Amino acid sequence: MNVYEVKSMAERLSGNTYPGRGIVLGVTPDGKKAVAAYFIMGRSVNSRNRVFVWEPDGIRTEAFDPSKMVDPSLIIYHPVREVGQGLIVTNGDQTDTIREYLARGESWEAALRTRKFEHDGPNWTPRISGLQAIDGSYKLSILKAADPEGQACARFFYEYPATAGLGHFLHTYVCDGSPVIPTFQGEPERVSIPDDIDIFTSELWENLNADNKISLFVRYTDLETREYEQRIVNKHQ
Repeated sequence: MNVYEVKSMAERLSGNTYPGRGIVLGVTPDGKKAVAAYFIMGRSVNSRNRVFVWEPDGIRTEAFDPSKMVDPSLIIYHPVREVGQGLIVTNGDQTDTIREYLARGESWEAALRTRKFEHDGPNWTPRISGLQAIDGSYKLSILKAADPEGQACARFFYEYPATAGLGHFLHTYVCDGSPVIPTFQGEPERVSIPDDIDIFTSELWENLNADNKISLFVRYTDLETREYEQRIVNKHQ
């Protein structure tokens, strides 16, 4: 087993009908741009009734058809928000918890120790989070149930240097399942990062399951100038 194996996002996603929600952080092959991506998938009508919309400091989710919205508590949030010159990417409202703690000079680990997995038993969907620094380095975290009953929370934190051409992929589920969806296991997966934002956006979107994919966000940030390009793709345009 090669623990340092690097795969493309096409290889990581193709054939997996339900990795859930996913974060990719990394650096382009020339070492000049930080890369962040976030996607959401859904199986229920409520989960699928969403789009990403732009905010001044990032993005938020929004109901595509407000009349079909049932419970907004776990599906409406700000997945991406700027903090200082860095970027927070998460799959829930812990984005705001992290932002508040960092603004007070406290650590993101301290922020996430106040949170746990989602209250959607029996799946207990993990909370996944990423923090991208201005030098291209990044942190990832997953908070997940430590037992089938959801009585305890296991918290995992990972920290990576900026490495040209390399990224890490963290997602909520291993794959689809019934009646329980299996929670992500192990360390974030090593992935290759292309130089071009449109190539990467297409690679991600085209390899997400057509029935379950909902929305995708991608940002490429120049590490020297801090200028960035970003894309949103919504199934419901």
